[in-house]
Amino acid sequence: MNIATARVVAFDILLKVEAGGYASDLLMTHSASLEARDAGLAAEIVFGVLRYRGQLDFLIEHHAGRARKLDLAVRIALRMGFYQLRYLERVPPHAAVKESVELVKRAHKTSAAGLVNALLRQANREPVLWPTRAIALSCPEWLLSRWEAAFGAETAVAIAQAALREPEKYVRSSPAGDRLQDIGSQSIVPLLGLEAGQRFLDLCAAPGNKTAQALEAGVDAVASDLHFHRLRQLKALTANLVVLDGTQPLPFARPFDRILVDAPCSGTGTLGRNPEIKWRLKPEDLDDLRARQSALLANARAALAPGGVLVYATCSLEAEENEGVTGVVPEALIAGRMRRIPGRDPGDGFYACVIKSA
Repeated sequence: MNIATARVVAFDILLKVEAGGYASDLLMTHSASLEARDAGLAAEIVFGVLRYRGQLDFLIEHHAGRARKLDLAVRIALRMGFYQLRYLERVPPHAAVKESVELVKRAHKTSAAGLVNALLRQANREPVLWPTRAIALSCPEWLLSRWEAAFGAETAVAIAQAALREPEKYVRSSPAGDRLQDIGSQSIVPLLGLEAGQRFLDLCAAPGNKTAQALEAGVDAVASDLHFHRLRQLKALTANLVVLDGTQPLPFARPFDRILVDAPCSGTGTLGRNPEIKWRLKPEDLDDLRARQSALLANARAALAPGGVLVYATCSLEAEENEGVTGVVPEALIAGRMRRIPGRDPGDGFYACVIKSA
């Protein structure tokens, strides 16, 4: 039996996500040559499996009758099958079952084909009494507990529920043309109060949406990033591109009037579009991220001109990466703070702190 291209692509991507890849990047690469319908189904399955993984794994164990140690390829095929059977009404059940079985065979796990067939034939769309809120919301309990402590129980649930939905698409119109850019992301650059002629540094610039937004103000922009392959995406925006590690002292001879530190972070404000993060992130990762973010902020502040303004921003909901980093700045130098929370506010979650020069 031939397996639908969309399911093969989805299966291969989910395997690569388990190895550390990111679903959005992988889909962009692997779906480029697909017809729109196949690309759409592949994306639906990949993101759906990642968003609902907690529920799907519970269903697998429930129908198996006992906890089973399953090969990764078998588990991914079962997750895909259960997701399609439970959540995708337009997919014929027989196709979801048969092609999940074929995916297992394709992965050279033929001995598990009977198990996969048997479990998926038990699947249905009946309501399930999920045993824990972590399973019901398909979100690790440690994240739910943190959000509950920080924002309250209702908001914590809303954040997790927002992560189960496909993010809304937002378009920012400009003289240079329309760009897809999350509405939360669009809210950061205006905090800088940019004016024409100002010397502006975007310290962690890739993929370039905020740099493009800043250039509309007529600033003299320098865009930098750690990785050249990410930075070269900005060549159409500005010729002033610098590959550097912002955690080290910056090499610029002249200070900047405005600096944006859109710091690399855990991304817990973007779980709707990057659902693999919630399964990959560990509590101890936050301390490592904070150390890098603190170095980025310190070096950026050192490059800020007298009277200048710096914005430190993350798409994280975690205090370690936000207040835990900006807390070293004297309160007298903080001109404002902003926070956006998924499920409460439109778009992704963001934190921003506006800092004046010393």
